[in-house]
Amino acid sequence: MGRLFFSYPCTALSCKDPGLSNMAAPSTSFNCEDFSEFQETLRLMRTIDDRIIHKLNTSLPTVSFEGKVDATETCKQLYESLMEAHSSRDKAIKTCIAQTSCVVSQLRGEREKDTDNLTLIKQLRKEQTKVKLLQSELNVEEVVNDRSIKVFNERCRVHYKPPKSQ
Repeated sequence: MGRLFFSYPCTALSCKDPGLSNMAAPSTSFNCEDFSEFQETLRLMRTIDDRIIHKLNTSLPTVSFEGKVDATETCKQLYESLMEAHSSRDKAIKTCIAQTSCVVSQLRGEREKDTDNLTLIKQLRKEQTKVKLLQSELNVEEVVNDRSIKVFNERCRVHYKPPKSQ
């Protein structure tokens, strides 16, 4: 299997201000510099996906209670929440990849000027590893999203048909 590498445009502005703040919720902020912290933030943002079965079980009526809950509206709202969460996480991951790739580019430029600087070489390797870890989060995100959509479709296909753009 070939290596995947995402190339992002790197400008001085994109390295300093990646536009990450306030994407999923007003209180959510992202720290791309600390991968463990970023991963924890993603874990918290995946709560909706982790609890989708419970949400569907408590929100959608059984046959005997069908008339008491608007299943179409419930499924539509859940779908919109899922899509918003998926989009926010995807944007966060890709922005951190872009920001970290920019740092890698800058460090490569510095290394070309100072090839014997071991501290610089270690920092470059650390940032390259972080880019790879962030890229692997895109794969995790795909699995999480696919699972959630599958569960959603199993329970809501009768009540709500999502737009075909997804």
